[in-house]
Amino acid sequence: MRIVVTGKSGQVTSALQALDAGGIEVIAIGRPELDLLQPSTVREIIAKIKPNVVVSSAAYTAVDKAESDEASAFAINRDGARALAAAAAELSLPIIHLSTDYVFDGDKAESYVESDAVGPVSVYGRSKLEGEYAVAAANENHFIMRTAWVYSTFGHNFVKTMLRLAETREELSVVSDQLGCPTSANDIAEAIVKIADRLASDSSPDLRGVFHLAGNGETSWAGFARYVMSVLEEKTGRRVTVKDIATADYPTAAKRPANSRLCCDKLKGLYGVSMPEWRMSARDAVTKLLEEPKEAV
Repeated sequence: MRIVVTGKSGQVTSALQALDAGGIEVIAIGRPELDLLQPSTVREIIAKIKPNVVVSSAAYTAVDKAESDEASAFAINRDGARALAAAAAELSLPIIHLSTDYVFDGDKAESYVESDAVGPVSVYGRSKLEGEYAVAAANENHFIMRTAWVYSTFGHNFVKTMLRLAETREELSVVSDQLGCPTSANDIAEAIVKIADRLASDSSPDLRGVFHLAGNGETSWAGFARYVMSVLEEKTGRRVTVKDIATADYPTAAKRPANSRLCCDKLKGLYGVSMPEWRMSARDAVTKLLEEPKEAV
């Protein structure tokens, strides 16, 4: 099976390319040959590659910057996603589109299910929600995957930031009143391969639509950081304390949902795909990062 994925440097793209899965060919495309801001470039390059499934992973993910750069966020997250989905539809290909927990307002007391009302509280969240609508409208053969709190050994993410700060600090202040599900890009990549294989071979409408995919279990950002520090201490002996702070004590340009926990029962029921407990995957990532040269962390 051949999978084409957008966003050459993204965490999920990198994880897909690193997969050692027999019979799977992953081809990453991005600028300059593919520019989501230039929709005319999209169909031609996909047609040349002749994939079985298209994965829409490229996105504008600078959550705070998006507040002052709304045009770019929507151009990529909505218009670019629409162009990719339309190109896939013209070529009779299914598309897996990555979305976000930030499409919710965070006011719900329990974990969010796919049918819950959306209500993003940031420009980034609104642009990703509009991207979901655009993809669904452009290609009925779609799988929209909402995920959350993505980390890996690739790119920039929360785990790598915490380890970098821990090199020079004895205490880290981290927000404790935002809840979510830390999700490994490696786990997302493995799930994508299973989902792509099923989409390419089964035309059932039940397998299309919006799905949640996130690490099993939940925590706060402070709890996430505390676990990362516990693995750091176990592996190196270095002890770094994590201090709980409130969101109000750490002002940002964009508002974040206080609760963005995702219920993934729909995915498990229809695809048989479930994610590992988040600490297991986080432990693997931290261990690998600590084994890398310092400049890579």
